[in-house]
Amino acid sequence: MAVATEQELADIGEHVAGALGEAVREVRVVHGQLQMVARKESIREVLRFLRDDPHCRFVAFTDICGVDYPEREERFEVVYHLLSPHLNARVRVKVPVAEGAAVPSVIEVFPGAEWYEREVWDMYGVYFSDHPDLRRILTDYGFSGHPLRKDFPVTGFVEVRYDEDLKRVIYEPVNLQQAWREFDFLSPWKGEPAVLPGDEKASTGEAARDGAAEKDEEAGA
Repeated sequence: MAVATEQELADIGEHVAGALGEAVREVRVVHGQLQMVARKESIREVLRFLRDDPHCRFVAFTDICGVDYPEREERFEVVYHLLSPHLNARVRVKVPVAEGAAVPSVIEVFPGAEWYEREVWDMYGVYFSDHPDLRRILTDYGFSGHPLRKDFPVTGFVEVRYDEDLKRVIYEPVNLQQAWREFDFLSPWKGEPAVLPGDEKASTGEAARDGAAEKDEEAGA
C-alpha cells in the first residue's frame, strides 16, 4: 500500500477538525505526517474519533512522550502517536499542559497507554487524572524530581553505591570528585599547559647555543 500523500493527510486533518470543532486547536502536515494540537480536556474524544471514524482508522497506538518548554506558559506537551494501517499513515496529537495541570488518562480508549502515561509522569511530572495506578516506572523508590525536565541537574541529586560495611545499597548526595583531581597536560579543566613535553629540551639547547655565542664574541674581542 502506498504511503498517504500530504494532500490526503491534509484532507483527513480537515475532516477531523470539521467533525470535532473546538476540541482541535490546530491541524497541519509536518514532514509528511499529520499533526494536530488538541485541548487537554478533549483528548479522549479526539483519540476515540481518530480510532473509530471510518475515514481515519488510527487503531494502532504507538506511544506517548513528553516535551518540556520552560519558557512557555503551557510548559509541557504530551504527544500521542497513532498509526492507521488502513491509510498507511501516522498522526501526532499534541496536548499543551501547564505545570501542575492534569491530563485525562486515555486508558479507556487505548489500554496500552497505561505504562506510557506512568513514564511521562515519572520523567516530566505531568499528572494523568483517572489513571488507575499512576506510579513511577523508570526511577527508583523515593526518587526526588523528574529527570527529563530542563531544569533538572544533569548530575542528579543523589548517587547510589553498595556499602561493604553495611552490606546494602545506600544513597548519598552527589559528590563530584573530579573537580579536585590533578590532570595531565591537555586537561579540559585546566586548558593547555604553557610548556608541553619536550619543550624543556629545546629551551636547554637554545640556552647552550646562546652561551657559546657569547663566549665566541668575548674571545674575538
